[in-house]
Amino acid sequence: MRRCGVFPLAPLHLLGYVGAVNRIGPDCRAEWLWRNAGWPPLRSQLPLIGTAQQDNGQETMSMRAKQFSRPDWIAMAVAGALSLTAALAPVATNAQQSPFTAAITVNDRAVTYYEIEQRRRFLELLNAPGDLGETAREDLVNERLQTQAGERLGLTASAEEVEEGMAEFAARANLEPEQFIQAIAAEGVSAETFRDFVAAGVTWRNVLRTRFGPRAQVTEEEIDRALTLSGSSQGARILLAELVIPLTPQNQEEARAQIQRLSERLDGDVGGFSAAARRFSAAGTARAGGSLGWRPLSSLPPGLRSLVLTLGPGDVTEPVPLGPAIAIFQLRDFEETDFVTPVITAVEYATIPIEGGRSEDALAEAQRLRNEVDVCDDLYGVRPGGFTRQSLPIEDVPADVSLELAKLDDNEMSFGITRNNGQILQVLMLCGRSTELPEGGREEVRQALFQQRLESYANGFLAELRADAIITEDE
Repeated sequence: MRRCGVFPLAPLHLLGYVGAVNRIGPDCRAEWLWRNAGWPPLRSQLPLIGTAQQDNGQETMSMRAKQFSRPDWIAMAVAGALSLTAALAPVATNAQQSPFTAAITVNDRAVTYYEIEQRRRFLELLNAPGDLGETAREDLVNERLQTQAGERLGLTASAEEVEEGMAEFAARANLEPEQFIQAIAAEGVSAETFRDFVAAGVTWRNVLRTRFGPRAQVTEEEIDRALTLSGSSQGARILLAELVIPLTPQNQEEARAQIQRLSERLDGDVGGFSAAARRFSAAGTARAGGSLGWRPLSSLPPGLRSLVLTLGPGDVTEPVPLGPAIAIFQLRDFEETDFVTPVITAVEYATIPIEGGRSEDALAEAQRLRNEVDVCDDLYGVRPGGFTRQSLPIEDVPADVSLELAKLDDNEMSFGITRNNGQILQVLMLCGRSTELPEGGREEVRQALFQQRLESYANGFLAELRADAIITEDE
């Protein structure tokens, strides 16, 4: 089970801004855990990089931590010095020349074979995806152009800015700069490589802020529009699968034992969970292997939300009571998108009981009702007296009802739950959700929109710099 954050990997072009684009910082799941679960902060740890993923143009790295004692750090530093010396040999052999020979020239500025190999090692340590040698070459060419632009505008990063940037980068791994440098040295990456990486990023940030900052400002109306969107499909999203077994007085003991066995057996097995859901689940999602699809994180019932936030992809929960049923859930994926998601505080919904449970006649009647009703208010004319409409705080909604409502958009219906030992089909219709923006949410949205615009300007400006540059590669 994974309890680590996901750290977006970016070239530090916008270092100092905290937002969804080009940032270094834990995702909202890790931050939620650190704030609310009471776990102690990680200290003096070496970041060991886990699985990388590509998401909306951002590279991300999953970082696990391993404790080291003081003798370990000394040994690492010695090993790092030796590995750096050894690192030069293969570069020189492959290039058949000194590693400090220019491999690429950018407007008369050299990029050496040594720099390329160092950057490749650094990217490998960060578990960046793709062809790392080619990525290293491209990044270093871009950084030469960005640095030259900074020099022309008098915006080159100062020593203080570079130190601050290095400290911020290291802090995202819960390390002091010196500890981070020791850690990467143990993997053959020099402190100068790290420093140059940060310096180029800070210089480019200075260029973008000065050249495009005024044009990228965000209005209050644009924030309002973004928040309207974030209330539906944006913000942190979660991909879950469910396996639900109804409970009756006759099957309770057997059903609880069965779902406990399934929870243990299916942990980490996505294909197995899907097959088991098709076979055993009584939920309407059974045919889809239990998949609930992508849903806003805040739409989940609070108890389930806090439970799945501790899971890694493929992990399965312990059995979760859902009133007249019991279920297990598997986390398939977790995505942090552009904007902060307003917290759902209450839901308004209608319940329409239909005799016959999940029989063909009952389901047909429910379908006819769905065809006749567009919004909740239509129920007063179509089915007067045959429904109950209520608005409840999210924590007061019954667990199985809350889970079904989480699958719905406004004015959609669900036929997924029953009552009275399966004799009553409990049709649900979501009328609306009440939301509340977390403290500081508007400013977070402002920064995210600002960074999106700045990123667009940055890509266009960099393309111009490359088009005007004289770039030659050593044959």
